[in-house]
Amino acid sequence: MTERQKQILIAIVEQYAEVAVPVGSVTLAKLFGVSSATIRSEMSRLEQTGLISQPHTSAGRIPTDKGYRVYVNQITEQEYVPTLPTFDRSARAIEARVNSYGDRTDQAIRSAVDSLVELTHNLGIATIDGQLYMSGIGNLFSQPEFMHGGKAPQAVAQLLDNLEPWLRETAPTEPLSVYIGEENPIGKSSGASLVISRFRSPYSDKSYIGVLGPTRQSYARVIRLVSQTASMLEETL
Repeated sequence: MTERQKQILIAIVEQYAEVAVPVGSVTLAKLFGVSSATIRSEMSRLEQTGLISQPHTSAGRIPTDKGYRVYVNQITEQEYVPTLPTFDRSARAIEARVNSYGDRTDQAIRSAVDSLVELTHNLGIATIDGQLYMSGIGNLFSQPEFMHGGKAPQAVAQLLDNLEPWLRETAPTEPLSVYIGEENPIGKSSGASLVISRFRSPYSDKSYIGVLGPTRQSYARVIRLVSQTASMLEETL
């Protein structure tokens, strides 16, 4: 993948996350200062490698699970560091809420999850004394991907039903794990992504906090918020 193709993929992922409609060549041509024909040629190459797809004829392009994975890897490996202008404010807001419950572990974790729900508009989860706390289910099912019935909402519900036993049995060892769409060990057809971080708490050395949302989301912001929140909880608790 050339550098320009990498930048076009980044732009498609980030614009699709923001507007929830396929991204067209005209929009990208203006962004990159090249012709629409040039963008279409580059899109064709990205499509051939399975990183983007065209939902229907004459539509723009959307990222595939493989495309999201390439994007996320660039972030986690720090090959790409996006600008997040409101991030510091968001992190401070979570810290203030967590610190207000510093002497009550369960409330501090619940507060952190609730903050993630508000800031990411995803469903938030955390393990508290061996139990799974969830908040923001309404957020999840109000996303365009899950509003109109079909198989996806059922697959998401199945994923949620199996999430607690999966965490208990598998106990992911990475400080931060991102499972995108079909990568999910449970609910492969859900069209959902799980961003989850491990942290030490008074309950366990393997406590978890994270969010579950559609594959179309702002991974850069979500990954950083989840990671920072886990670190914050570990320090506070």
